[in-house]
Amino acid sequence: MKRLIALLLLIPLLDILLLLAVSTVIGEVATVLLVVLTALLGMLLVRAEGRHTLRRINRKVASGGVPDDELLDGALLIGAGAFFLTPGLVTDLTGLVLSLPPTRYPVRKLLKRFVVTPYLDGKSGGFVTGSVYTGGFPNSNDGSTIDLGEDDYSVEGDNGSD
Repeated sequence: MKRLIALLLLIPLLDILLLLAVSTVIGEVATVLLVVLTALLGMLLVRAEGRHTLRRINRKVASGGVPDDELLDGALLIGAGAFFLTPGLVTDLTGLVLSLPPTRYPVRKLLKRFVVTPYLDGKSGGFVTGSVYTGGFPNSNDGSTIDLGEDDYSVEGDNGSD
């Protein structure tokens, strides 16, 4: 978590340094126009990809499937839109990586493998990946199971009559 916060703080610093370097080469007005142009083009791209993702979600739901990849794509597109709205060239490049399908695919796979699946596995006790503990009692040191007889299942106050 600390690395994520450090990365999020490092991005604006890199943006400022890159904007200063670009402005000395092409001028201040051209740099501002470049930032505005990349943001506008990026938002148009995010809008088009968002529509495409919504169509894929609808098709997947209509066929009875779970739109897990499509929902992650939607979340990545929301992040891309936020990056495009943040002024700067580094954030625009990050938004571009998150919005283009060929570069979004590996990001989605990494996100699914290292963030989503471990989180869901922890919340469901292993049911997401199928690594459910099946032998004995969980967290027992010896791993042995205890067999119970029929009398051990009786409920207090149960006299056997219905």
